[in-house]
Amino acid sequence: MSENKKIKATLHRNNKNRKQYDLLALVKEIPELEKYVKKNIDGEQTVDFSDPIAVKLLNKALLSHYYDVKFWKFPDTNLCPPIPGRADYIHHMSDLLDKSMRKGKTINCLDIGVGASCIYPIIGITEYNWNFIASDIDRKSIATAKKIISSNPNLKGKVDFRFQNDSNKIFEGILKQEDRIEITICNPPFHASRKEALEEQRKKVRNLTGKYHQNPKLNFSGASEELIYEGGEYQFIQNMIKESAKYANNCVWFSTLVSKKKNLHGIYINLKRLKVHQIKEIEIITANKKSRIIAWTFMTKREQKYGKKPE
Repeated sequence: MSENKKIKATLHRNNKNRKQYDLLALVKEIPELEKYVKKNIDGEQTVDFSDPIAVKLLNKALLSHYYDVKFWKFPDTNLCPPIPGRADYIHHMSDLLDKSMRKGKTINCLDIGVGASCIYPIIGITEYNWNFIASDIDRKSIATAKKIISSNPNLKGKVDFRFQNDSNKIFEGILKQEDRIEITICNPPFHASRKEALEEQRKKVRNLTGKYHQNPKLNFSGASEELIYEGGEYQFIQNMIKESAKYANNCVWFSTLVSKKKNLHGIYINLKRLKVHQIKEIEIITANKKSRIIAWTFMTKREQKYGKKPE
């Protein structure tokens, strides 16, 4: 197994939101956003990131302005992801594939837990023209995501939605024997319980506002199946790693976000136990939050180049 190389954390050079938000332009896209724009202590225009409505309208404006996605509607109970961080994940995975594979290869990506917002396919298609398989355990989320794709001409025909009917499975029941994909991406459930989710949100709101709230709103929202999994993020990723070995010939690179640094030790132990060929760890920072992507492959560098193991 080759040595892991940690990449220094910063917003990716291709990220459309590296600079400060142009709130005037964003308000033109979504006029409802204007009433949530205010001045911070430095006298600069900003948005109240502790308010879930403000965050959703900001993200809607970003998608309209930068990605030409004019229809983006889903229930307020579903996870509303921060666009810059999700875009960074896609950009870093594009870099990884560029270094691994032949130039001009069509990229097929599996998004595990696409969610109602359908954010990763939106960015992957508009930025790199990827094709997607998008899985989820919630039929309503899939129906909503399908509506987003079909309502935007620049996204049509690029996503194959697949329902996962066993919440304990990740790849099984989704990937078919004949499927060949270049990358999997995943934003795993963060928390082991609702109590843990609320405590994390209290910390986040305190960091954003300097105030403590006993029962804060989840500023990025999220249905229970999107945020909570028995055993939390750690157990979800360990299950993913175990299953990935069965699909070593179907996929070039497997990957996932890891929000909690303390989970890395056990993740590395499990990956090395499976004798994966290569591991990459990429740090990403958005606003005041640090996270990282872990990617692994069972293929040699030559096999990566052609996207398959020898027959």
